[in-house]
Amino acid sequence: MKFFIPAANDHTRAEDVYKNIAKFAQAPITEKRIWKLRWHDQQMNVECEVGKTLPSHYLTGKELVLAIFDCENVYKICTLTHGAVRGEPIVVEKNPQSIAIYFSETANN
Repeated sequence: MKFFIPAANDHTRAEDVYKNIAKFAQAPITEKRIWKLRWHDQQMNVECEVGKTLPSHYLTGKELVLAIFDCENVYKICTLTHGAVRGEPIVVEKNPQSIAIYFSETANN
């Protein structure tokens, strides 16, 4: 899957939006970008993907995941009202059960 940000019309706009989300969420901008994240939370296996909604227990409604950031010991999942424009991102602790799946192409390819 090639890097994208939902609703960004082209590569340049996607890069701008990604950088703005990273700044707001206080997350690093990296060459490798996360497309999907799998983890274990409260006795459940959970998955999220850029461009899709999170499971309902995260209370994000129908908001799409806009970006997922690798932040050393945690992952930050950003939707419009959780880390992208307002509010705090959803934080997932890294552990042996968490798996990040990256976009196949970096933003600069």
